[in-house]
Amino acid sequence: MKPTLVIMAAGMASRYGSLKQIQRFGPSGETIMDYSIYDAYRAGFGKVVFIIREQFSDDFRAIFESRLKGKIAVDYVYQNMQSFAEGYDIPADRTKPWGTAHAVLCASAAVHEPFIVINADDFYGRDAFEKAHQFLMKEANDHTFGLIGYELIKTLSDNGSVSRGVCRADASGNLIEIAERTKIYRDGSDIVYEEDGIKTKVPSDSKVSMNFWCFTPYVFSICKDMFSIFLQKNINQPKAEIYVVDVGAEFIKIPGNALKVIPTRSKWFGVTYKEDAPGVESNIKTLVANGEYPQSLWENV
Repeated sequence: MKPTLVIMAAGMASRYGSLKQIQRFGPSGETIMDYSIYDAYRAGFGKVVFIIREQFSDDFRAIFESRLKGKIAVDYVYQNMQSFAEGYDIPADRTKPWGTAHAVLCASAAVHEPFIVINADDFYGRDAFEKAHQFLMKEANDHTFGLIGYELIKTLSDNGSVSRGVCRADASGNLIEIAERTKIYRDGSDIVYEEDGIKTKVPSDSKVSMNFWCFTPYVFSICKDMFSIFLQKNINQPKAEIYVVDVGAEFIKIPGNALKVIPTRSKWFGVTYKEDAPGVESNIKTLVANGEYPQSLWENV
């Protein structure tokens, strides 16, 4: 059974200011997601599942239906505010989705095989998908999950702060601790995260999660339990979210479980801010010029 690629694309892009997930960056109009799907396809993945907001369904289908037909199986799931929130009245001031852990939970009906979860607006690189495929086929099970780890210094934006899951692993590469830092940036020659107005230095070579996770469907039961507890505590908090990183942290608390931090040599880049877009386009142009991707990504697949 081939593993599945799950793409989280339901975010509102509040800092970016538009639906960045379907912005076209490639020379033939490719989105960043196209390159992720292409890398997953040639690594051996058999299906892609888009997690989107229902009002964007037509936009996504218009882009991907024709270009992916006959190449890789495609499915769509919707991250709705009401999903898995039965018995709760959603407050009127709650306008944003519940977070990435809830997004993963929303994919549970469409995924029945080992899978990876990624962000729609991050370019992860071919090596990351090959490493993830190898891990899913040879190592992953209900007690062994994984994440692709990138060096922090290679994941920053020049245009503002970023959110990163900072990892601490043992000598065997098993995750000991992961901390979601929602405001990381360069501060002179240092890299810091800021919390409650306090700055704390972070080593530049720290391995960080870019939301590239390797799971089995067992993760859905963890997400469901955690989301239920989250709602009990946060139903009236309009900006509270539950993250995939929280799921990973909970998973490794269970005796006998391990979460492998899988290093990659791939270069990451993404579009947190509109000002990041020219750099993304330039990076893709360079990769195409170097022969790592064709000029027209899907033409001869």
